Amino acid sequence: MTRILLGFYFLWAFVDKVFGLGYSTPAERAWVNGGSPTTGFLTNATAESPLAGLFSALAGVPLVDWLFMLGLLGVGVTLILGVGVRVGAIAGAAMLLFMYLAEFPLTLTGATNPVCKVGPLAQAGEPIVVFDALLSRCALALQRDVEVSRDDQRRPRLRDGAVILQ
Repeated sequence: MTRILLGFYFLWAFVDKVFGLGYSTPAERAWVNGGSPTTGFLTNATAESPLAGLFSALAGVPLVDWLFMLGLLGVGVTLILGVGVRVGAIAGAAMLLFMYLAEFPLTLTGATNPVCKVGPLAQAGEPIVVFDALLSRCALALQRDVEVSRDDQRRPRLRDGAVILQ
């Protein structure tokens, strides 16, 4: 259930940035209307950061916009469908890490709050720091499921009272 909710969180961010649903992206800054999904965050969050030069240079670059949007879509779809969860979880954790670095240090005056942001599913706020742990949990759970299924394939199976070795 956690995996699916995290997938919807990333997919919601993708849809909001593409169409400008008015939640965090106004319609006039939507990607389909010519807006850049990275410009607002990267230019505002990095104003006082020691990494401001790096992230400001990346803001609005079409390749970065495409990679960011494909990342949001890819992480959302992999987590919701349960296919490629390990890759999706690692990519999601990497995206969040870069967002933290863009806001570093965490006390910037113009930055958004990196610890608690309001999301579509919980209006009271969701701790973003927990997302990395949850994404890691999804990847580890998938690994355990794969290991268990491999062990099951090696065990004898019972069919109609007879032992069948596979």
